[in-house]
Amino acid sequence: MPPRIPLGRSLRAVEFQSRCSKSSLSASALCFRSATRRYLTADQKPLPTADTSDLGPNQERLPHVSEEAAEMGKITGEGGPDIDQGTPIQEVLQRDSEGQEKAPQIIQDDMKSTTPKGSRQYSTSARRQQEAMIAFEDDEVELPGHKFGLPELPLQSNANMKHRYDPVIVQVTNLLMQDGKLSKAQTKMAKILNYLRTTPPPTVNPNRPLIPGAPPASHLPLHPVLYLTLAIDSVAPLLRIRSQKGAAGGGVALQIPVPLGLRQRRRQAVMWILDAASKRRSSGSGKGMFAQKVAQELVSIVEGKSALWDRRGGIHKLAVSARSNLSTGRRR
Repeated sequence: MPPRIPLGRSLRAVEFQSRCSKSSLSASALCFRSATRRYLTADQKPLPTADTSDLGPNQERLPHVSEEAAEMGKITGEGGPDIDQGTPIQEVLQRDSEGQEKAPQIIQDDMKSTTPKGSRQYSTSARRQQEAMIAFEDDEVELPGHKFGLPELPLQSNANMKHRYDPVIVQVTNLLMQDGKLSKAQTKMAKILNYLRTTPPPTVNPNRPLIPGAPPASHLPLHPVLYLTLAIDSVAPLLRIRSQKGAAGGGVALQIPVPLGLRQRRRQAVMWILDAASKRRSSGSGKGMFAQKVAQELVSIVEGKSALWDRRGGIHKLAVSARSNLSTGRRR
């Protein structure tokens, strides 16, 4: 048995409408319930007006483009557009022959005066354009070139990106590099140069002079690359000792001195410096301490306090004593 619907509650929500009359059905197919409408007139209650006395920061009216340009011209001093000046009356009368006859005598005389064609007497923009055109015709046109001048031809053999650093810097950086980490080696090289630049001028020992042509010691901190090159070249050995087995007969090895080239001498000196720096006592802790110890070793070389001077001198003495073995090694 279906559930019962409570009619008492449902009747409250149902809205009954009266049946449409026959006359209304003839007029329209639908019947709408008439609703009362209220019209608001200005006499009964005026419309609200905006209060412009106290405006917020974002409620002001934006200026026109010409007004904004004029304000910017006053600020920068360049002179913006003249917003108070309209089209001159002379240009209006030029298109009206009857108006020219009835115009005042002053305006007729002004129109008869010779004026440049295509210009306005009171137009600032047209005047600026005309001055720019005159200057463009008089001056020679200079096309924009390169920011930096083009290189002279023919190009040098080392005029490329690979040779943008000093050869000594490149060689020392490559010897500092470990496991192919070039960026870390470059960071260490930068710390070494910074230490040489900021340290006080060294005191040169006369018993251990530097290479000929060295600048005064007071000038070295001003040129850290020269400082580094001077320290390396001064302690670099000129020779190396090569052992040749059986040169003297009976399986006895002979010590034969071999001269070194420039890069070989510098490489040997840098390897000595790195070995001596690794044995130095560290004055602190951190990743940059090895670069600081290398820089301190370079300063001690220039001052003549490093043990590498004795090492270099020992090799040179041994090479001088073994120079008689050169003829034996050449025969073999």
